[in-house]
This record gives sequence, C-alpha cells and structure tokens, in this order.
Amino acid sequence: MAYAIGVDVGGTFTDAFASSDSGVVTSAKSPSTPPDFSRGVIAALEELARTLELTLDQLMAQTSYVCHGTTSTLNALVTGDTAKIGFLTTKGHRDSIYIMNIEGRYAGLGPEQIQNFVRTNKPPVLLPKRRAKEITERVDYAGEVVVKLNEDEVRAAVKELLADGVEAIAVSYLWSFRNPAHEHRTREIIRELAPSMFVGLSCDICPKIREYSRAATTIMSTQVGPTLRKYLEPLQRDLSKAGLKGPLLVMQGSGGTVAAEDAPNHAITTIGSVLTGGVVGGMHLGARLGHRNIITTDVGGTTFLVGMIVDNSPVFTTTSFINQYTINAPMMRVQSIGSGGGAIAWVDPGGNLRVGPRSAGAAPGPACYGQGGLEPTVTDADLALGILNSKFFLGGRWQLRPDLAVKALHEKVGVPLKLSDEEAAVAVFAVQNSQTADLMRRSVLEAGYDPRDFVVYAFGGAGPVHAWAYSKDVGVRELVVPLGPTASAFSAYGLAASDIIISAELSDPANFPFDPAAVNRNFENLEKDVLSRLKGQGVKFKSIETRRELDIRFTLQIAEVATAIKNGKLNEADMSVIATDFEKKYEMLYGKGTGYREAGLQAITYRVFGTGMLPLKPVLPAIAKANGTPAKDAIKERRPVLLDPQLGWQETPIYDYQKLAAGHEFDGPAIVETPTTTVVMALGNHATVDDLGNIVIKFS
Repeated sequence: MAYAIGVDVGGTFTDAFASSDSGVVTSAKSPSTPPDFSRGVIAALEELARTLELTLDQLMAQTSYVCHGTTSTLNALVTGDTAKIGFLTTKGHRDSIYIMNIEGRYAGLGPEQIQNFVRTNKPPVLLPKRRAKEITERVDYAGEVVVKLNEDEVRAAVKELLADGVEAIAVSYLWSFRNPAHEHRTREIIRELAPSMFVGLSCDICPKIREYSRAATTIMSTQVGPTLRKYLEPLQRDLSKAGLKGPLLVMQGSGGTVAAEDAPNHAITTIGSVLTGGVVGGMHLGARLGHRNIITTDVGGTTFLVGMIVDNSPVFTTTSFINQYTINAPMMRVQSIGSGGGAIAWVDPGGNLRVGPRSAGAAPGPACYGQGGLEPTVTDADLALGILNSKFFLGGRWQLRPDLAVKALHEKVGVPLKLSDEEAAVAVFAVQNSQTADLMRRSVLEAGYDPRDFVVYAFGGAGPVHAWAYSKDVGVRELVVPLGPTASAFSAYGLAASDIIISAELSDPANFPFDPAAVNRNFENLEKDVLSRLKGQGVKFKSIETRRELDIRFTLQIAEVATAIKNGKLNEADMSVIATDFEKKYEMLYGKGTGYREAGLQAITYRVFGTGMLPLKPVLPAIAKANGTPAKDAIKERRPVLLDPQLGWQETPIYDYQKLAAGHEFDGPAIVETPTTTVVMALGNHATVDDLGNIVIKFS
C-alpha cells in the first residue's frame, strides 16, 4: 500500500490527511507547537498513524510523499523575524527601496485608508542603509551591457557585509531580467568569498519590470530563504529517521508543491502555502460534486481565509502585499483577516468592540481551554451561546470550561461596554460574522464576480460554526460543509490532492501588434525553464502540462490584466485573438465599455505554469445510504442555543454526525457535532447529507 499525506500547519492546530492507492482515506488533528512547528507536524503524523492502526515508522515506510503547507515564511515576514541580509544593487539606485516609488505609503491598504492619504505612513525599512551596497554596472532595456560589472567593488561590498554578520545576500540590478549575466557573476564572487552564503538573485526570483517591487520581492525572499531552510532541513531529517523514503514537498502560493530542497531558493512563493490547500481541495471536491464556481472559506484558530474557484480553476493574482510591501509573484488570490476561532475580542479606547486580529493561538488558547488564557475569543463566545459542546471538543479529548469563557467575556467585554454576559457573547458572535461576511463580499466583488453565482465551501475547525451566517449575508444560496474523512482537515486534504507546480516569468514590454516570433521565443524559453525544474524535483509524474499567461494593459495604464494564451506555435492571427481575449477579460473585471482599443495595447510580462501530475489522488468514499431511516434517529440530545437575539434561546436538536447517512434531510435550527468541528444551521436553513457525507445547506 502507498500513501500520499497532506499536512496543514495552522496557528492553533496542525491537520493531517492520508489517502492510499487502495482507497483508504483518513484524517487527524493535533495542537500546533509554536515556535517549533515541526514538533506539531510529527505529532499530527503520529496521530494519523494511530487512526490507521500503524506506528509512525510503518506509515512513513508506506508513504510516497508528504505535501506540507507551512506558515514559517509568512510568519517570519509578518513579525520581522527574518535573516540578517545584505543587498547589492546598481550604483545610483540604492535608495529605490527606501523611496518606495511612493507605493510604500498605500500598498495593501483599503480604499478608506488610501483616501485619508495624509495619515498613511511608509512601512519600516527592509534593511538598514549600511547593508545596502551600490555596485558599478549597467545593462540597458534591450539587455545590452552599457557598463561592465566592477568585480572589485562586488568583492569589497561582500567583505563589508560579511564583517557585518549577514546571513544572506540579495542582488537586484537594473534590467537584469533582460540580461542576467551580471547577477550570475555576482553570485559566483559571493560564493568564492563565502561558499555557504545564501544568495537570492532578482533574475531568478522576480525577473519582471518595475525596479522597486522587483528589488523588494527579491529582498523578502532572501530574508526568509534561510528561515525556511532551517525549518525544513531538520523536519526532513526527522521524517527520514521515521522511514520516509519519498520526498517532502512544500506547498506554494501558486497552488502546487515544490521539493523541499528547492523551496528555499524561491521562498517568497511559499508565503501563501498554508492558505491555498483549501482552494486546491475545493477545486477537487467541486469537480466531484459538479460545482464550477466556488467560494472557499476557512475559519481556523487564527485567521479567516477566502479563495475563489471560477470554471473549476483557482483565481490568481500576480501581486500581493505584506506589511505594505508589494510582492511580485503569481499566487492564488486568497485574502485573510485575523478572525479565526482564537481571535481575541477587545474594546478599543473609543469604546468599540473589536474581534482580532490578535489570536490566543495554541498556547494559552481561548479562556475556555483552561490553559491560563484570560482574554475572550470567538470560541469562548460560541461556547457561551450553547453552540459548542464543552464535553465533545475534539471528540471528547478536550474538556472546555464554560465558566472561564463567561468570566473572560464578562470582564473584558461585558464590563467595559455595560453588557450582560449573554449580550457580550452575542456581540462577539455578531462582529465575527459581520467582518467575515465583509471580507468574503469584498473578495468576490473586487475580482469582478457576483456572489450569487457561487456555492460556498466552509471548512476549518470553526468554519462550519459560522458559515451559515456569512454565507447568507452575502446572498449565496447554497453552502457545502465538507465532512466525511476530510472534516476540519480539508486544507490537508487539498495538500494531499495537489500536484507539483513550477512557474516562470519574464518581462519583455512590447506594443501591439505583437511580434509572433518574440512571443513564441519568450514562451518557449519559459517552458524550457519550468520543464527543467520539474525534472529536478525527484518525483515520477503521471503526466506534465503547461499553461501560459501574458500580462497586458492599455497604453499609459500602470496595471496589467493576466490573459490566458493557448499553447503551441502562435501566428499573426493569434495575436489578434490575444488582444480580443484581453479586452473581454478587462470588461469582465471593470464593466462593459471600459475597454478602449484606440489607446493601444502593451504586452508586459510572460508567464508559464508547469504542472507535474502526482500519481496518488484522494478518492473520497461514498457513505452508507439512509434507506428510509429518519434523520431524527441521529439526534443525541437537545440543548438551548442562542443564534439570533430576536428569537432568543431555542431548544435545538443536536445531531450525531456518525449516525447520519446519505439522503438524510433536516431543518434548522440544528447543530451537527463531529469529532473535529460543529455544523450550525439557523431557522430557515435546510440541510441534506450527500453521498460523500458532506452537509449541503440551502437558504430560504
């Protein structure tokens, strides 16, 4: 028997999912272990092995590969806990990363914040100026060497950086994406002086136009590359000691994995890795259920995440933001806020109730965990409202303390806002539901779509608790809660279902009409690059596919639209098709009539995704059918639950998920308890259990 395993590390829990070539699927959950999350990974794998009645060694010996989503790079950038690095750039251009091309004042901010521009500030600098060195060299826009690389200056700068104790060096020269020779030679010189030095080159990490964002992306990737390497190397050793013969694969923000040995070299692509597993899982489950347009929502212990699938393909973005810095790398469009189950409720100086972004995390966790936490969280409110079963958390392995939840809500929310304990819990519950609905609505509308055309998939430990509220709020008609073996380990299921994806980009600006020879040359070179990297992943693929994109804009605009391009040799007629496809995509995003062909078109950046299809894919089994047995037979108790303050406390049936079968139907208010999550339905909701054990909820 051969297994594929997905491991999703969250701020509070680490989930694992295993599927075998014989159709066995199972999942497990274990508390995360900050700051050394690798211990939580091993613990989750041990728990997974126990569910399969195996030892960890036995499971690893039968495992073909482990697909891992890690928060290490994202957390390092957000907290600033990164490697001490040096930076080399073209003489006269050092201050680009400090001036920030003015976008440093607004990148990643919302419209309301940008409008109040005088109150915006630049983010803290990525590195002090003394560690940013200028090197005499110059390549022009056509890739011609105008000024040769001054190798003596490189050596002198590197020696100064080594004396300053840097752990890595980033290099970003002007127009290096048109001719990388100077960056390549600089790396050789660095390695001559410091053979083990971690080096990041912009021509490898971000070979795209726009000097500032290219440099910032290269610097941030180089800052977290050593961090990722330090995290993955001991984890690989531990897995090897346990008997893992196959590779450890790391999820990227692009929705595909990459070999752990290769991941640090392109570390910036992993910052969204733990956010994308659920989108990949949604894509695979949607194909099985016949859903092509899906909003994936994940409420974990720390964050609320929203991703989108349109026509059975994830929605991508070419830019993302961290700490007001622009990251130029293709990633799935996943947006998040700190509004998970562990999000802390607090009252600001103006007397406003806030929920998040701070989280109680795995330790000490919510007040009701009884581990010393004193601040109220969303989980505490859920417990105080009767939604959660204090004796059945994690299937009864963890006893929650309602008294501590109420005490924290009373002291931190009720007293300052002059609310009763019940009102305090209701307020926290309402704020969490409102801000998650706002993010979901904004995510869908800003991408150019109507939420009413989508089905919502809700997962994560707290997703099924709140999904009925935020789904109905945005106007969605149908909600699917993936259960069965995936349950709250749905993102881990997505990791196990993923493939290896390598992307490559290159900026080569040109005006329309585009030259077919140049277009073909750029795509062919990128395809050679991704195919070469795929071959170096150390995995035997079932098949390999490539996909092309070209970023196009109207002349004088500053933002492009990624436009799909067909594979194969392109001719003059295809150039017109490309222009038409761009205009259609542009009008879909910005409205009919917004395009203006007379302004002219410009092709900016070419992009190729290479996908190596992994051989093992989870096949979710069908569950037993109801065969005429009523759903009410699965009711294990009734208890008072408060979901709507206008309706007050309602005596609510509590269903045992293990006793539900395919075809069972029931109406809200109702609660379904599983060992790893709780599904909530309000009055007016109608639920059906489908053939895979998922609960499908429709709104009246």
